Amino acid sequence: MSDRMVSAPVRTARADVLLASVGERGILCDFYDEAAADIYRDILHEDSWEAAEYAGRVRGTAGPVLELAAGTGRLTVPLLDLGREITALELSGAMLAILRERLADVPAALRDRCTVVQGDMSAFELDRRFGAVVISPGSINLLSEAQRSGLYASVREHLEPGGKFLLGVPEKDTGKPDTLERSQEIPGGSGRRYVLHARLVPAERAREVTICPADETADPFVVCTSRISFVDADQVGRELGEAGFDVLERVPLVFGGGRHQDVLLVAAPSGDR
Repeated sequence: MSDRMVSAPVRTARADVLLASVGERGILCDFYDEAAADIYRDILHEDSWEAAEYAGRVRGTAGPVLELAAGTGRLTVPLLDLGREITALELSGAMLAILRERLADVPAALRDRCTVVQGDMSAFELDRRFGAVVISPGSINLLSEAQRSGLYASVREHLEPGGKFLLGVPEKDTGKPDTLERSQEIPGGSGRRYVLHARLVPAERAREVTICPADETADPFVVCTSRISFVDADQVGRELGEAGFDVLERVPLVFGGGRHQDVLLVAAPSGDR
């Protein structure tokens, strides 16, 4: 679920406080950098319902599939189960390393149908077209408006006639919550616990996220940061229309408890039905 430029991590106010308190033990990194890879893997929770919604709609297309911001492969492996050729594009080297490890554990018949490419989903050129292009929820919120425009243009250039663009987005704008800052503990699969701190920046329509170990004695004490833009299904739908797409479906992505906060938009180039 990532497609970040390799750059200096976001300096959040919370990160500065944490780093000052732990001294030389502190390491600041982007959540998708190599230093944070173990934390990302530890707290990543995958849900079969999400992959099932994507797979059900990819089945209605023909030809190879392009997955953008593939991350650690939460959609990649389920899509390979459909028997299709998959190109998984991801910019973060740390995420690619985890994805390759994961693919090494699947049967060769599946692995051989997957091509892994390092690239930026907001500006890519591949020497083929695809019957479907997919992006998992969360990734588009890490792009600026200009980057989203580049994404839509790149996708149009890589879709086969009749191809579909499937992208997960938040259902509603989350830029107006009750509090400007909040912290919560989150469990990792290893049993370790982490603290997630989120701070809103309303003027910039963004949220700064800081994640660190709950154990204040951890050495090294890795502080991960990221910046998330406010963008929801209505806004993305409008942007798709301006970019020459028609939104064909708007499907709630339903959690096990019957709730949903993300929407799967299924789009196609205008006039290409």
